Amino acid sequence: MSLKPPKKSDLNKSWMKPKPDRKLKLQPEYHLIVSEGTTTEPAYFEAICDIINCQYREKIRVEVFGEGDNTINLFWKAKKKAADNANGYRHVWIVYDTDEFPSEHVDQVVNLCNENSTEETDYHAVWSNQCVELWYLLHFSFMQSDIHRKEYWPKLTEQLGKIGCGAYVKNRKDMYQLLWPYLDFAIANAKKLDKRNQGKMPSKSAPETKVYELMEKLRPYLQQV
Repeated sequence: MSLKPPKKSDLNKSWMKPKPDRKLKLQPEYHLIVSEGTTTEPAYFEAICDIINCQYREKIRVEVFGEGDNTINLFWKAKKKAADNANGYRHVWIVYDTDEFPSEHVDQVVNLCNENSTEETDYHAVWSNQCVELWYLLHFSFMQSDIHRKEYWPKLTEQLGKIGCGAYVKNRKDMYQLLWPYLDFAIANAKKLDKRNQGKMPSKSAPETKVYELMEKLRPYLQQV
């Protein structure tokens, strides 16, 4: 018999009813974040992972992996990690940029997530068109112009300079901490873009980012002290 704590989805089954003298221990909700990048995105999400896993280990646990792969390949790597994990992941988040990848590959990840989601595991396509730096910029202002991804960097440097935090460079490791005070503003701005692009596939939604969906899910566990 397995000694693992039961999953929430099993609690209503007759064979899971506790005996009068025994309390059931709930298994934490496991989240897997798998990113295309190996430094920029992992640094941001690992800061989140550290906060949550330190303060809420009995309720939720988060694991982050930077795979250095993109779109469809990234999805299959994420699915393999989920299948190999003995605890089982309730949510699997595939984080990738559209960049200049083929449109059909960018869009296919959404289809793969929908097709492979089950009652046990939800797969989420967390794409940014064109890049994750759009998510960073939305912490400071609403932006709906479709510009090249490299144009985001000087804009970020300008905004960071206004709050006395120096220049933006790729792979900067303190972005979560710097952006935290503006998180709710970023979520609101991202939702505006989402509404503007409603009904479009990722490759046609420029600019837009789905990072806000992941952050909204984890937001209740991100109160910092």
